[in-house]
Amino acid sequence: MSINLEINLKRADKIYYEGENIAGVILLSTNSDFKHEGITLTMEGCVNLQISSKNVGIIEAFYNSVKPIQLVGTTCEVCGPGRLPSGTIEIPFEIPVKPKPNRTLYETYHGVYVNIGYSLKCDIKRSFLSKDLQKTQQFLVQYKPGYNACPQLPLTDKRTPLNFELSPATLTNARAGVPNFLLKGHVETVCCNIAKPLRGKIVLAKCDVPVRSIELQLVRVETCGCAEGYAREATEIQNIQIGDGDVPHHIPIPIYMVFPRLFTCPTLITTNFKVEFEINLVIVFQGDHLVTNNFPIILVRE
Repeated sequence: MSINLEINLKRADKIYYEGENIAGVILLSTNSDFKHEGITLTMEGCVNLQISSKNVGIIEAFYNSVKPIQLVGTTCEVCGPGRLPSGTIEIPFEIPVKPKPNRTLYETYHGVYVNIGYSLKCDIKRSFLSKDLQKTQQFLVQYKPGYNACPQLPLTDKRTPLNFELSPATLTNARAGVPNFLLKGHVETVCCNIAKPLRGKIVLAKCDVPVRSIELQLVRVETCGCAEGYAREATEIQNIQIGDGDVPHHIPIPIYMVFPRLFTCPTLITTNFKVEFEINLVIVFQGDHLVTNNFPIILVRE
């Protein structure tokens, strides 16, 4: 006897806001009738925190604190014990997206050391002689446009354009052998709508040697910990080359970076963890001299 179990959601994009109901059907296909001890549907949501192997010395201090943070935990009975006939059976369901008491729902995010995920799990209990059936379906949670997840962030102060210059004089730890150069840049804002690209431009005003490459890196900065201390790690999300070869002087080079779905989320600062983002502008000169300009950005959903 073969039994196929599926969970189909009505929304194709599987994106839901807090307070909405997730509607769909549990689809059962079997070639013969079978007895069961009940069908349940469970909604789960949690934050999984992981400490980097670089911080081996402080793992013991974190051991009891870095446990999964449960955000959602709802179970409902879809069908009581009984017998299901052969063929294809559709069981409709509707379940609210609601956090546990004293918890807040965060956007779905897949990072390296911080993971925020939500899922629906259907369980079909059977007798001890038969194997229980289980199926899991992931779904995404997003903030409603305009919702500010971090009231402590100075959003209004960050709306102004950012103008910067990069030269040997502006480098804090300039190494010997860095050529004489001047690069001017402009970014529309460092408080970015996650649904829209980061825009700006750079101009290479002068340089004594050819510039081999100019790259734009999007970096996630994940912090997790507790009262005993914090572990902060920066990892690259994506790298876009905006200049290649002998980059010409005095010609504006556009900056256009789309924030990838799931691998970014609105900037998040909580008691146990943080998810922040930065931009690195990397200039590689002929001879492999490398210069980096870093500036933090704030992501919001508008």
